Amino acid sequence: MKINVLGGGPAGLYAGILLKRSDPTREITVYERNRADDTFGFGVVFSDATMAELEYADPEVYASITEAFAHWDDIDVHYKGRVLTSGGHGFAGLSRQGLLEILQARAREVGVGLSFETEIEDFEALRDADLVLAADGVNSAVREHYKDSFGPALDFRPNRFVWMGTTRPFDAFTFYLKENEHGLWRVHAYQYEKGHATFIVEARDETWNASGLAETDEDATIAFCEELFADELQGHPLLKNRSHWRRFPTVRNDCWSHENVVLLGDAAHTAHFSVGSGTRIAMLDAISLSEAIDAHPGDIPGALTAYEEERRPQVESLQRAAQASLQWFEDTERYMDLDPEQFAFTLLTRSLRITHENLRVRDAGFVETVDTWYAGQAQEQSGVTVATSPLPPPMFTAFKIRDLVIPNRVAVSPMCQYGAEDGMPDEWHLVHLGSRAVGGAGLVIAEMTDVSRDGRISPGCTGLYKPEHAAGWRRITDFVHANSGAKIGVQLGHAGRKGSTKLIWEGDSDPLPDENAWELISASPIPWKTDSQTPREMSRADMDGALEDYVQATHIAEEAGFDLLEVHMAHGYLLASFISPLTNTRTDEYGGSLENRMRFPLEVFDAVRAVWPQGKPLSVRISAVDWKPGGMGPEDAVEVSRILKAHDCDIVDVSAGQTVPDQEPVYGRLFQTPFSDRIRHEVGISTMAVGNISSYMDVNTILAAGRADICLLARAHLFDPYWARHAAYTMGYPLEWPDQYKSVQDYTARFAFDFGDLEAY
Repeated sequence: MKINVLGGGPAGLYAGILLKRSDPTREITVYERNRADDTFGFGVVFSDATMAELEYADPEVYASITEAFAHWDDIDVHYKGRVLTSGGHGFAGLSRQGLLEILQARAREVGVGLSFETEIEDFEALRDADLVLAADGVNSAVREHYKDSFGPALDFRPNRFVWMGTTRPFDAFTFYLKENEHGLWRVHAYQYEKGHATFIVEARDETWNASGLAETDEDATIAFCEELFADELQGHPLLKNRSHWRRFPTVRNDCWSHENVVLLGDAAHTAHFSVGSGTRIAMLDAISLSEAIDAHPGDIPGALTAYEEERRPQVESLQRAAQASLQWFEDTERYMDLDPEQFAFTLLTRSLRITHENLRVRDAGFVETVDTWYAGQAQEQSGVTVATSPLPPPMFTAFKIRDLVIPNRVAVSPMCQYGAEDGMPDEWHLVHLGSRAVGGAGLVIAEMTDVSRDGRISPGCTGLYKPEHAAGWRRITDFVHANSGAKIGVQLGHAGRKGSTKLIWEGDSDPLPDENAWELISASPIPWKTDSQTPREMSRADMDGALEDYVQATHIAEEAGFDLLEVHMAHGYLLASFISPLTNTRTDEYGGSLENRMRFPLEVFDAVRAVWPQGKPLSVRISAVDWKPGGMGPEDAVEVSRILKAHDCDIVDVSAGQTVPDQEPVYGRLFQTPFSDRIRHEVGISTMAVGNISSYMDVNTILAAGRADICLLARAHLFDPYWARHAAYTMGYPLEWPDQYKSVQDYTARFAFDFGDLEAY
């Protein structure tokens, strides 16, 4: 088998080594345009977990790396004159030059041919081999040559960064945040060998521009940074090696192979340096590719398919984490008013992969410091004394909104049950909401409950449009108040163009047959789907009628005994249809600008606020992004939240999408949490986070990092009505059980089930 490798960096060299090692008969040649001793940058970083994978793949390379690396466990965050240290992380640093020398020596040892200073211009000529590995880096010429097959996408991020070295040793992975007259500068620093460290400086583009630095003036950059970070460098110089200011390119490809050509390393994908080195990712690519080829002898197409199927999900998961991390560093200014404990915690958990529990296992003392700070803040905010023995995790601290004190920060998200008869809740709703309240949630929110019969999504939706609905709901709120410490809210809504549909299990969003349907209204006459009923564009009379419905529903909600009211302005329903430009094409004063599009939703909000008791909180659910070009984006959600705050909204429930059926959402764990984070900090309003939150580790992380004040869990609560109590049990926190269930406090669970991670279900 003949294999040509284009690119003599770690990806190409390591792949060649592994493929040759597993089958010495393979003829493998690595072609590199630069000299053998050319390298750019300074050090690379491997986690302890990565080192274990390298040991398994090739013990000889692993042994050589371990002889040369610098190892450390701590992360130091320098902020507002304090150093906050988190230990137990486990990193290994190595010079890039040293790594290349190790890989080159090992390649020669196993019989891989190395051809340096070789410029390949005819890529087709390389394809006389059975397999071509394109490991030619972020600016891959091979990828560009076959771009129609690979489908590359490059996202150049706005921040500027420069990669430098220094002789100052660091005994921890170190972060500095420093402001001068130009703005805020971030430093990522780590030792990679005795006497040498990597020193990366990053800043927003406007800060970099204000400094007067040029992209290619290395000497000016060195001089500027040595002066700015004189105290941090402690007299040590900065070192240059093509230390030019750059923007980080996030690389993605639709496909990683074209016939017998396959991409790996930076040619296939990149992940921001703040979550680990591209070298580490590339070497793991090489391991995966080698294993796939070994598992499919004589079947290159099958091997390349297996490689991508196995490796792509891992890479895409890492890229999602890298996206969250790089955006944190792009927006660090947002967090500079935080107290040191919370700032350090949010920095360490910025990628959403490291959790409160991860950090507790690594460094219990650090997490105790954060939890102590959080408990103190919660006590001051809520007026509820927090016991210190045992110290509660963040999720079990109280939160106050207006006069309402919620006993903990776990909430049951509104979830339509489709079991009502003409809007009337029944025994199912009593058990559904009552069991979750008994199950330990601090707040349960009843499903989207409609303000009129014609405002329902389906015939099975609950309502607050008839006087007798008050008694039906009162039965449920009385049960919650009498049998738990939970508070109960209700979400007021009107389906708009998404109404008059079958029950979800009869056909999700499918329209009712004509004989059972009712007329729909919306901001504009745009049907939800092609086979949906076209709504009537609302007239002023329609708006007045809807306003009366919302006011009447609010009075009924108060009579029903609800503690909190939420107005639904998300997911493409009536009020949301005014807010999004995708669903509002009006040319009157209710269309056009965001200010105009918010006009009717604000009329509704103000009318509800005027009749809802002043001591009770009013929430709004919004869609932070429409997931479609031309629709609402995160920056619009910030402005919407700012407007709502000005109208006395108490807390924003930050959801996303469902505005149009052809949306293209970016799903993933905690995928909506960053929107809540941004709104909370930029607007200065309390938020509730929702969206693929299922583990107690994630809830504690979101809260302690300040990304939300309350966490809403939906499917996790459907799976386990006692989610909060089981989370407390898992964490060893003594959450009080109802008298009827006191005997369970002496019960020892006999099943090895981790209630902290329900995502597998």
